[in-house]
Amino acid sequence: METNRIGRRTLLRTAGAVAAAAAVTGCGTLMGNGESRGSSGGGGKKRLVVSNSGGAYSDALTKAIYEPFTKETGITVTTVNYQSAQVIAQVRQGRPQVDLMDNSLLIFQKMERLECLEPVDYDRLKNVKGAGIPEVQLPQHAVGKNVWASVMAYRTDSLKRAPKSWADFWNPDAFPGPRSLQSADADLPELEFALLADGVPLDKLYPLDVDRAFASMSRIRGDVKKFWNTGALPAVLLGRKEVVATSLWGGRADELIKQGQPVAYQWNGARRMTNGWGIPKGAGNTDAAYQLIDFSLRPEVQAAFAKLSPTGGPVVPGAVKLLSDDVLATLPTSPERLKTGFDADVAWWDKNQEAVIKRWQEWADA
Repeated sequence: METNRIGRRTLLRTAGAVAAAAAVTGCGTLMGNGESRGSSGGGGKKRLVVSNSGGAYSDALTKAIYEPFTKETGITVTTVNYQSAQVIAQVRQGRPQVDLMDNSLLIFQKMERLECLEPVDYDRLKNVKGAGIPEVQLPQHAVGKNVWASVMAYRTDSLKRAPKSWADFWNPDAFPGPRSLQSADADLPELEFALLADGVPLDKLYPLDVDRAFASMSRIRGDVKKFWNTGALPAVLLGRKEVVATSLWGGRADELIKQGQPVAYQWNGARRMTNGWGIPKGAGNTDAAYQLIDFSLRPEVQAAFAKLSPTGGPVVPGAVKLLSDDVLATLPTSPERLKTGFDADVAWWDKNQEAVIKRWQEWADA
């Protein structure tokens, strides 16, 4: 799903929209009849249209955020599932069909570059002030909401000892058995893991040394049984004992553990990605959009979402105090996890993603 995962096909669709926008007029706000679409309206509107990825993620949002918001404000939230390229096209035509988007900060970085998002007026978000939200999750044109992570999972019955780092994953002599890693068809290539395995410190990852990363990937390639291309596949491979270790998206390993599988995972070197809110340029109901954004950043609301979704790592530190230890153990933004992982640099990936994916495909096909 695009909201949480940035697949290659999505990138290509978005890139197409980017190119089209650049070739024509960018993301303007004029309607077809030459009138400007209002961006601060919605004073009397009781309906807010929000785009998200659907599925279990949307169900958790509905229960933890949308329904309580409607009960408190009387504003009905209607959800749709638009890809970012669709919204870009709508904004270019001056007719955005959504008031608010839930997507990754990487997608919003791209849309900001296209001038397709309204800048965020943080003075309208009282729950941001003094909340301690990290600056990386409060860019100029989006507001971070929840954090998910890619981690390493492994079979405890196949390995004599637990791998503790990506260097261990890259060491088939000490930790023998087939592995799996993510392909560019599923999400951003895992160059950071390759660099960590090669000895690069967490705080020195960016800008990524692409040559060094691919050299590191080549060293482990013969032990990688499958470069997975869907979010469900690594858990399937691990559950079937086809691999002894794999990268996978947070929450997938928990499902196996609940089924009684001899599986564990570790957080050292976890790559964190943030989902958030963005208001399309020219959206017609920004007043309600700001109300929903602010509501979602209350500590109790953040905690409620975290309890329902493995991708629900709170951005508000105060929410952590409201969560039990067993829930915190599954989240990438607990105090302990924040020390052992890193936030993906969306500015670097936005600038280099296309070239990296092209190189990945050439490398994978060689």
